[in-house]
Amino acid sequence: MSVVIADDHPLLLAGLAHELRQHPGVKVVGSASNSTELVELLLRYPVDVVITDYSMPGGSRGDGITLFGFLRRRFPNVGLIALTMMNNTGVIRSLMTQGINCILSKADSLDYLTAALYCAVAGKRYLSPTIEAIVTAHGIDGRNQGLRARDLTVRELEVVRLFVSGLTVSEIAERMHRSKQTVSTQKMSAMRKLGLARDADLIKYGIDEHLTSHVIEPGIAHGQSFGDPDR
Repeated sequence: MSVVIADDHPLLLAGLAHELRQHPGVKVVGSASNSTELVELLLRYPVDVVITDYSMPGGSRGDGITLFGFLRRRFPNVGLIALTMMNNTGVIRSLMTQGINCILSKADSLDYLTAALYCAVAGKRYLSPTIEAIVTAHGIDGRNQGLRARDLTVRELEVVRLFVSGLTVSEIAERMHRSKQTVSTQKMSAMRKLGLARDADLIKYGIDEHLTSHVIEPGIAHGQSFGDPDR
């Protein structure tokens, strides 16, 4: 099984590579620190599975749902495993409705990585314990094709996540390859649905709902467990 791994934290990349190399049937083809490097690797090497961080700023293909959507369209035969430190139900629901059914929390043990690999190749669902608990507690069903009417859309949720992470509307538009007006409209729609009137309230909502685990600076790429508690 050939695998590419991606994360913007070198120590986590090293930990993933070390764990995977303990299994004779798994070959780590390469590692990437942003979406640009990840896509370049996938264009050069045919692989079975991609293991990538959900929040991985700095690349030309963005991160989050934007990146996963691109990978699904451009490399439909590659299994995808999402790594995340966020436990927001909207993020997990968005991944599952996009067909990303193998999701691992960085708070869980690396021991779950191997099982996730084989499930990704087989097209089956695999959730690490932290993610499974969230899915069970909130009744998230990946078979549903849309979000519940009262929830934010996938794009609205992604705009809020990036805004809370410290990006401006213009920077979000550039990262998502959309117009500034479209992003502004999605941001306002999200605020209206949430009953929020000020940007400060939206930021508080994002932090309270664990839509980000750290604030990034625009333009800067940003048993054992998956590691870094700041993620």
